[in-house]
Amino acid sequence: MHTRGVEVTRSSPFVKYRNHGSGIALDVFSHSSTTGKERLWQTKYLVGCDGAHSKVRKSIPEIKAEGSSSEAIWGVLDGVIETDFPDLWSKVVVYSEEAGNVLCIPRERNMTRLYIELRPESDAPMDKARANQEFVMERARQIMAPYSLSWKSVEWFGIYQIGQRVANRFTDEARRVFIAGDASHTHSPKAAQGMNTSMHDSFNLAWKLNLAVRGLAKPCLMETYEHERRKIAQDLINFDYEHANAFQDGDAKALARNFLTNVRFISGVGAEYGSNALNWTSEPSRGAKPGCLLPPARLTRYLDANPVDAQLDIPILGQFRTYFICKDVHRSKDFMESVCAHLSSQRSVLGRATTALEASYKDQAPAATESDSYIQPQRYVTASRVSTFCIVTSTSKANFEIADLPPVLQASKWTVYLDDVPSQDTRGQHCIDKWVGQVADDEVALLIVRPDGYVGAAKLWSSSEQSAAATSTWLDDYFGSFLIC
Repeated sequence: MHTRGVEVTRSSPFVKYRNHGSGIALDVFSHSSTTGKERLWQTKYLVGCDGAHSKVRKSIPEIKAEGSSSEAIWGVLDGVIETDFPDLWSKVVVYSEEAGNVLCIPRERNMTRLYIELRPESDAPMDKARANQEFVMERARQIMAPYSLSWKSVEWFGIYQIGQRVANRFTDEARRVFIAGDASHTHSPKAAQGMNTSMHDSFNLAWKLNLAVRGLAKPCLMETYEHERRKIAQDLINFDYEHANAFQDGDAKALARNFLTNVRFISGVGAEYGSNALNWTSEPSRGAKPGCLLPPARLTRYLDANPVDAQLDIPILGQFRTYFICKDVHRSKDFMESVCAHLSSQRSVLGRATTALEASYKDQAPAATESDSYIQPQRYVTASRVSTFCIVTSTSKANFEIADLPPVLQASKWTVYLDDVPSQDTRGQHCIDKWVGQVADDEVALLIVRPDGYVGAAKLWSSSEQSAAATSTWLDDYFGSFLIC
């Protein structure tokens, strides 16, 4: 953040905010822990990423965390362990009928993380005040007995009580104050979902805020944050409830079953959104489904003949990606010429949005950094800052030149791709087949991918003149549903 010209003010916890109405900056108050003084900040938007006891959440009228807490208390230790337990380097659950459970997870730098159940020794609830580091270590030794257990070093220690809660709202009525991460949902920490889910919350919100602060977002765009991320939070709680119970009960088979059933969701691939202004249902649904992440595929980049991961090759710059997918470049040329001419004109929503966004970036440009020399961002915004334009084709490189493409795609030469390396795909599939299925020589598929990598819309078109006009209207309708221009 510092390299981009952004400074973080530390030791200044949030106190409260005031909303004076539409079009007027929010007053946000913080308290300096060093000077003891209160400071006023004025901002268009406020995002609370301040944890399970979020003051921002508590400041938003009528928002509350809904759910319950388990009585179970757990300790967590990260450190370098000495033990004669033979399976330390595997992810393993150790269950003791008398003392409780330990989950062992190998970590970097020779460390192991232990989650230790602090089961009460009587009918009375466990007293958190007793649960210091030495107490937790001793409980781990009891559970692991008869194996020996000691620590050469401890990097981190903590205790927690499982609270499975989701806020009833993720934003205020005006959609100017938002919550993300633990401020909006809490759960057990045993499936590596806390930071992963929180980062996806923040990513989902960040690119939408970028368009909002630049004056291009309709209200419905900001509505999609709560619509999408609250669903994922609820899906997470449903998974976590079964997962935490199976773990606490020491039911290894149920735990393994739950992992296998939910492996797509746990990995993030199965975090799927419903239909809204950004996610248009398509018939028939193929691999690239609206509301889902773009499936991984392999392509050859035309310009330098490098094989690339199609879903990762274009850097994240806050822009959409619009793919023209065709088998035959020459038979689809007139169709693409017509659609691209419309997209680059002021008649189109994208054309007007591009002009508006260019003006905004002249006034509010991100600072250049050393990493830009590796990313080369200018390669991907030559035609538009709203969307990178791409073509994926089965036509061999020997049979067409970039000069044969419409001007918009000529300007996007770094995103001209050849679908000729199915042998490098994990399923041995061509990218076109994987993403959109069968495409005839006289057809073109249009695929719109959101800035966060989710598919927004997909449709197959014939490459006729009438179809080109309908495609242009379809693109205007999609981008016009959430962009002001």
